Amino acid sequence: MNVLQVRGLAKRHGREQTLVRAVDGVDLDVPAGQTLAVMGPSGCGKSTLLHLLGGLERPSDGQVWLDGQRLDNAGERALARLRRRAVGFVFQSFHLVEELSAAENVELPILLAGGSPRTARRRAQLLLEQVGLAHRARQLPWKLSGGERQRVAVARALANEPLVVLADEPTGNLDTAATNEVLRLFGQLRAQGQTLVMVTHDGRVAATADRLISMRDGMFVEDTWLAS
Repeated sequence: MNVLQVRGLAKRHGREQTLVRAVDGVDLDVPAGQTLAVMGPSGCGKSTLLHLLGGLERPSDGQVWLDGQRLDNAGERALARLRRRAVGFVFQSFHLVEELSAAENVELPILLAGGSPRTARRRAQLLLEQVGLAHRARQLPWKLSGGERQRVAVARALANEPLVVLADEPTGNLDTAATNEVLRLFGQLRAQGQTLVMVTHDGRVAATADRLISMRDGMFVEDTWLAS
């Protein structure tokens, strides 16, 4: 079963002489349980692709299917509901709410999706234990290291048990030790069968994947299955 399906996906910016083809007519199938890494030079369209897959941007052309439902032509309310239910996002800059504790950041998506405070607390506690941060649950983000903040972000991405986690340069702002923390966590997610799509410049991140796609100028130029 494919969690994500993409056909003829394109995203253009500007017009005529200033036209930029950020994503240029790509097709993609991502089966359930696969870890996919997308690599390529800066400006090749990796992050735009990820935003299109998660419904954060609308394509200029093409179709995006998530769990059998069209994203590209969904209404805003339906799209927001589908994102909350089926997609978890991890960003390079963490995007944690600075006024909330680590636990409260993880609880937030559950509450926004209509979960009870009790359910949110229990789920956040479980996830922070899973990422090794139960002892830091009450800390504000500014008191956490970079690696800890990214692990909180991963826990938050998993809060609503998403079908797919989309990670945009998840180790881009981290030092070597923090990168290793996050790589271990992604290895755990892969072992648990979590569908994961990562865009990255880092070969160490790509090496944790089942499959590697290389992008250039908005197009896929290579699609490689990696040794397990």
